[in-house]
Amino acid sequence: MRPITRRSMLGGSAAVALAATLAACSSGSGSGSGSGDSGTGSVYFLNFKPEAEDAFKTIAATYKEKTGVEVKVVTAASGTYEQTLQTEVAKSNPPTIFNINGPVGLANWQDYALDISDTDFVKDLTDPSMALTDDAGTVYGSPLATEGYGLIYNGEILDKYFAMDGAKASSIDEIKGFDKLKEVVEDMQSKKDDLGIDGVFASTSLSPGEDWRWQTHLSNYPVYYEFKDKGVTDTPDLELTYSDNYRQIFDLYLNNSTVEPSALSSKNVSDSMAEFALGKAAFVQNGNWAWSQISEVDGNVVKEDQIHFMPIYIGVDGEDKSGIALGTENYLSINSQASEADQQASIDFLNWLFMDAEAAKLLTDNSVVSAAPYAAFAELAPADPLGAEIVEYLNNDELYPINWVFQTYPSQDFKDQVGQHLAQYAAGNESWDDVKTYFVEEWKAEKSS
Repeated sequence: MRPITRRSMLGGSAAVALAATLAACSSGSGSGSGSGDSGTGSVYFLNFKPEAEDAFKTIAATYKEKTGVEVKVVTAASGTYEQTLQTEVAKSNPPTIFNINGPVGLANWQDYALDISDTDFVKDLTDPSMALTDDAGTVYGSPLATEGYGLIYNGEILDKYFAMDGAKASSIDEIKGFDKLKEVVEDMQSKKDDLGIDGVFASTSLSPGEDWRWQTHLSNYPVYYEFKDKGVTDTPDLELTYSDNYRQIFDLYLNNSTVEPSALSSKNVSDSMAEFALGKAAFVQNGNWAWSQISEVDGNVVKEDQIHFMPIYIGVDGEDKSGIALGTENYLSINSQASEADQQASIDFLNWLFMDAEAAKLLTDNSVVSAAPYAAFAELAPADPLGAEIVEYLNNDELYPINWVFQTYPSQDFKDQVGQHLAQYAAGNESWDDVKTYFVEEWKAEKSS
């Protein structure tokens, strides 16, 4: 079993799988100064993260005020980024900056991705292995942030439970594996009326396009542990050896939820986040980006000092030493098909965004970024409580991180279909064997095609 180092975690599966090394120099891209070099160029940024739309528009307005350069921000709806990008690049004024989701995304979009190896912002990476490269080491994408996801919990509700007679734990520190988590969750569910909640977990959103937390983020766990056992960073022959572990944590969510499993196919992420924000649930699986969603819900009762992360446990040996899932999927790339003026304007904008102290503060204060691998972010404290905990987990050498290996998944359609099989399982229309069979057979079919 190959140990997973913190450096390889920060690099993500893209850096490991592609043996990333920065090219010393390259042609076809300029470093830019961040202001005044773009001539008549303009920037069109196709944003991947719906929850960051307002923040990026604020950032764009600030940049225009400083430089006079227009930055158009368009945000793809949740779960539709790939389709939106395909549509937008065919237009006469296509995006000049877009997102690539790891090595599979690079394989799809390399013809549209500019070599940015020699740009200032790429050279400014504090961990060069985080860049998205091809096998030759040419850089085509640079990370927006280091992010994390896990089980978000409301400390007030948990403390109320811990104080009850017969509680299965007296503090969150006693929950260090799946068995104890299950014991606590099922006991809390039986006491939900006394706790004043509708269910322990917020609803498991399984409507199409809203199921990424389960078909991607949760499924990352069995795949991560299989890769770890085999000492690989990808495989054409996934066995899903931790299928039962995947099932039992998913079942725990379904059976101890705010709603019945049969209702989940109509639920979306905003439903789930609202339930948590309104104190109807004690836990919700999501990432550091969720604080903005929670805090902005009308009637939110979750206090900043009472919202925390804990690891997702699925019942594997040694998971008491695991942390949350840390990585990145937001690699920003510049459109090689755009005009040279627009390319240079986009390089200048990204130089400013990642290297300027004011821009870094805007990204941090607006909760777009909690941690980013650029020097300008080194001394900035995250503005939100979940972001602050991401930094704590990044710096905790006593826990191993769960790498974001879902970047190796064969396609978005593969993930979408996994999500639909999960929805059918939750509704009682399929067995778990159907979920596993699709996952394994379609993985092999797409990886070999």
